[in-house]
Amino acid sequence: MRSKEKPNSSDKLRTEKPSKLIMNLSIPAMIGIFVMALYNLVDMFYISLAEGVHAVAGLTVSFPVMMIVMTLAAAVGVGTSSVIARRLGEKRINESNKIFGTYIYLLLLISIVSILVGFFLLDDLLILFGATENIIGYASAYMLPILLGFIFVSFSMATNIVIRAEGNAKFAMYAMIIPAILNIILDPILIFDFGFGLGVMGAGIATVISHAIMTIIILIYYHKGYSSLTIHLNYIRMRISTLKEIIAIGFPTFVHTASFSLVAIVINTMLLRYGGDVYLAAYGVAQRVIAFAVMPINGIMQGMLPIVGYNYGAKLYERMRKTIWLSLRYVVMISVVVVLLVQIFPEYAMGIFTRDPEFIEIGSKAMQIIFSLYFIVGVQIIAGGIYQAIGKPRQALILSLSRQVFFLVPLVIILPIYFGVYGVFLAFPIADVLSFMLASFMLYRDKETILVKGQDE
Repeated sequence: MRSKEKPNSSDKLRTEKPSKLIMNLSIPAMIGIFVMALYNLVDMFYISLAEGVHAVAGLTVSFPVMMIVMTLAAAVGVGTSSVIARRLGEKRINESNKIFGTYIYLLLLISIVSILVGFFLLDDLLILFGATENIIGYASAYMLPILLGFIFVSFSMATNIVIRAEGNAKFAMYAMIIPAILNIILDPILIFDFGFGLGVMGAGIATVISHAIMTIIILIYYHKGYSSLTIHLNYIRMRISTLKEIIAIGFPTFVHTASFSLVAIVINTMLLRYGGDVYLAAYGVAQRVIAFAVMPINGIMQGMLPIVGYNYGAKLYERMRKTIWLSLRYVVMISVVVVLLVQIFPEYAMGIFTRDPEFIEIGSKAMQIIFSLYFIVGVQIIAGGIYQAIGKPRQALILSLSRQVFFLVPLVIILPIYFGVYGVFLAFPIADVLSFMLASFMLYRDKETILVKGQDE
């Protein structure tokens, strides 16, 4: 039975002080992202112990394939969260529930696609992303169980975005932490010989089991009435008007994250051409270490999104404007600290995985170069989040494409010709500068709507 008085967790988006609200929504997001990043790091650590460098390279190749299907689910979650946040701000609760039903229907469709990919296209995709004869077996063994059980992974990960959109940041945090902790516990049991001895495939199975458990917890959360939203079976169907709105808002997220897969093809190809498997494996470790460094910025952005979306829908422009300025200020301060830490302590992170001095040196240099100008990236991340939150998909799409596709891909292709394998890493800071300039221009151009609106209230 549902509770008779359902708490409306979205009300605080209208009433609570913006600075406090950003922290209350961002810190749980940061904690959740931290645990997820820790899980990814531990996952690779266990696999490096059990299978060695080639298995690590296999995970590096499989990661962009996993990102494609995960990005579809995340894009649906982001699009749905933006639409629902604005509907809740307008007090249109019943319509929000219908939108939520269409969201669940879309996740079911994405899960069917992932199963088909797992059965018929997996090896072809892995070869496309740079899998060699030495590593394709590891990559395929890791990805197959994840694709077949993707309904649980997609529902668990994407629904936490929707939960955050209605202001319930704590439960959204739990939705990220619980499966990550379960995964860390299950990994050694399923990977190593003292347990089931499944190797790389055990890591993929652990991921599916962890998110299946979290899916059950989320369904209980909605069934007990702890959300502003409810799940009605008769609402779980396709609505074309809702689909168009979700896609319009979520498409920039899909393009932005899916572009990582496009970039991965280029980066993996160039690293293998100019360096070899060791450089590819070192970059794979660096990617997961970098995930720790970017989590505070992404946390602030995720905390900002529901506040801006809700108050834009409620026409509370002063609260929206204050939230945007505070978010920009926070990410700049955080990113400066992040850059300093990465520049000073890169070897310590690489040393977790191996004692090979060549491997540590390659990975350390890669992180230092990639992060040399990262203190300006926060502006571009926040700017893209602003346009998504207020329902401006075209601008959000431009910003999503700018760093990864317009700037990074050509630079990754061109610079190694002149600088060798390290030209791949030099492409990142140059792309950061160019995307920062574009984001700054767009924010200045739209300052009346975004940065000034509500100032005279």
